Amino acid sequence: MTITSVPAGWADPQWRSGALDWVTDHLDRHGRRVTGPVEARVRPWSLVWQVPTDAGPYWFKANNPGTAYEAVLLAGLARRAPDRVLDPVAVDTGRGWSLLPDGGPSLRDSSEPDPARWADVLAAYAELQRAVAPAVDELVALGVPDHRPAAMPGLLAGLLDDRAALLLDAEGGLDAATHDRLRAHLPRFAEDCRRLADSGVPASVQHDDLHDGNVFAAADGYRFFDWGDASVAHPFGTLLVTLRSVAHTFSLAEGDPVLRRLRDAYLEPWTDRHDRATLRETAGLAVRVATVSRALSWRRALDTTDPSRTEYADAVPGWLGELFAPMPV
Repeated sequence: MTITSVPAGWADPQWRSGALDWVTDHLDRHGRRVTGPVEARVRPWSLVWQVPTDAGPYWFKANNPGTAYEAVLLAGLARRAPDRVLDPVAVDTGRGWSLLPDGGPSLRDSSEPDPARWADVLAAYAELQRAVAPAVDELVALGVPDHRPAAMPGLLAGLLDDRAALLLDAEGGLDAATHDRLRAHLPRFAEDCRRLADSGVPASVQHDDLHDGNVFAAADGYRFFDWGDASVAHPFGTLLVTLRSVAHTFSLAEGDPVLRRLRDAYLEPWTDRHDRATLRETAGLAVRVATVSRALSWRRALDTTDPSRTEYADAVPGWLGELFAPMPV
């Protein structure tokens, strides 16, 4: 897949006019009419428009080059797991554009917050991952980042050489002692990745930022969105962000029984081929390896000249340093 470059600024009138024409044309094809001005949210990694129409809001998203693969991933997920994602109205894989219908309220908007609800959410998400697993080679060929266990040692080594991304010798950056510790840890990290690769659990899409703000909660089930951080990876790495988010939202301590029950609910679909103890051990490895995946995701997201990227630049060294931190379970 070839990704064309993002224009100098999403506020450029020519770019905006072209994007609006694209949105309007595709909505027209579906019998929808734009009824007012768009509302914009801009981040260094993406621009999102809420587009009012005579049939309710639609959502346009333009990704920067580092996350432009989200458009092709959306199309692939809609084919493989149509009940677990929104069906795009249109995608432009060359420009990293997508147009989606409204998904309704998110789990975060729920009037009845309850951590136990995540057991059903995670079971639905595991169902999606198992459905997508046979298509991972296709997704990687189309540009979705390859974070499978065999690739991760090389990716970590390369990231440790990226002084600019790690903000080495800069405020908020990775300190020299942690940098040295990470280099010394490379053989152990490679061994952990080898164990993941040998676990027998097939790679799949890994959202990498699955929290309550990225889950639609509808009467007919849960749908997952905002895939700009995703990769093809060991599926269990998802638990890193999800369980930390649940722990933060409900003030749960590390290792809380609620978090362990949610982990086990997520792992349950894989018990058809693996025993529970092995799955829990594998999940522990995957969650720790996923800290590096998060750092890599942030480096892609900040692949832009937008000056506002500096507000988020410490996320890359921050997540990398989490490799040695306690995990949720």
